[in-house]
Amino acid sequence: MSLDNYLYLSAILFTIGAVGVVVRRNAIVVFMCVELMLNAANLSLVTFSRINGTLDGQVVAFFTMVVAACEVVVGLAIIVTIYRSRRSASIDDASLLKR
Repeated sequence: MSLDNYLYLSAILFTIGAVGVVVRRNAIVVFMCVELMLNAANLSLVTFSRINGTLDGQVVAFFTMVVAACEVVVGLAIIVTIYRSRRSASIDDASLLKR
């Protein structure tokens, strides 16, 4: 399999994630789309690392996965807080946490 195919797949996954972030209003779906975009970026980092024959892209992808895991914890805590207070996971309810 050619390495170009991995880059095409990465671009398609990133596009699907970006469209999901823009179009959807449910916080959990938007959150999953952001994770999809991060995974697409990781795939392209690993592909470019393989093309260049170095491990730099794989190391950066590893640290990106660590940051994404931390993001999952904080993001889900915020979503659960919104859901408990408003009984809805809509993005429009996020501004209501100011009060």
